[in-house]
Amino acid sequence: MTPESIMSLGRHAIEITLMISAPLLLVALGVGLIVSIFQAATQINETTLTFIPKLIGIFLVLVIAGPWMLAVMLDYMREMLGNIPMYVS
Repeated sequence: MTPESIMSLGRHAIEITLMISAPLLLVALGVGLIVSIFQAATQINETTLTFIPKLIGIFLVLVIAGPWMLAVMLDYMREMLGNIPMYVS
């Protein structure tokens, strides 16, 4: 394998990782921001107030986007496993 092909594999792996994790991270960021604004406005400093909405939001995103995430991961793994002979030689 050439250094260029290894860098291409690594770049593709990072792209897939970012693509799969982005929906979960964006929802956690959005929910956290909304809860922080609510806490600042009401002066309620309860730690479970931030944890429970984030947990529910991430669970909903997993239910909605889970099949897509799984399909992306499976396509990537099929591509990697199918190209093993090319990578070895």
